[in-house]
Amino acid sequence: MLTVHELYVSLQGETTESGRRCAFVRLTGCDLRCRWCDSEHAFTGGTKRSVAEVVAEVLGLETGFVTVTGGEPLLQPDCPALVSALLEAGLEVQVETGGHRDVSVLDPRARIILDLKAPGSGESEAMRWENLERLEAGDQVKLVLSSREDYEWARELVRGRLAELDCEILLQPVTGALEPRELADWILEDRLEVRLTIQLHALLWPGRTGV
Repeated sequence: MLTVHELYVSLQGETTESGRRCAFVRLTGCDLRCRWCDSEHAFTGGTKRSVAEVVAEVLGLETGFVTVTGGEPLLQPDCPALVSALLEAGLEVQVETGGHRDVSVLDPRARIILDLKAPGSGESEAMRWENLERLEAGDQVKLVLSSREDYEWARELVRGRLAELDCEILLQPVTGALEPRELADWILEDRLEVRLTIQLHALLWPGRTGV
């Protein structure tokens, strides 16, 4: 059984798929407490549903693209079964995970969005760095940054242990804490081979959840 906080269709607001119509399956619970977290509403609550029930509801939303997120979705033992079932139903699936849970449990057909926590989050020490070895082409590493210090930390990662990865590296400013233009200037100045992303949903529907 799964504890599902919310299930809805909207536009994907992050990653390289930003702007695409997408079904979101947000699972309840997270064992991190990032200072800039924008999904605290998913820490508790939700309803119990079987994998089959969730797949059926997603199919009813009539979109071929699904994001499984949280909270931290990999806290729930049945999350890998859900991901595999969605894939078997013919859907394109990406899983957003915080970087501190073992991603090897996931079906390799799913796209992993690994959200490595910068020092400004307060949770950098929780990262499971061996997850980087499990990433493949099509997966993405996202670094959410709140300050110049976070950026410099990310820059060293991009030039170091992330340099050999065959996947997209995304730098994303914390909405309201770091101006996208400022981050863009730093990326250009340092000639970093990364992709700047912003939270599209925060721009379209500021302050709202479930969008």
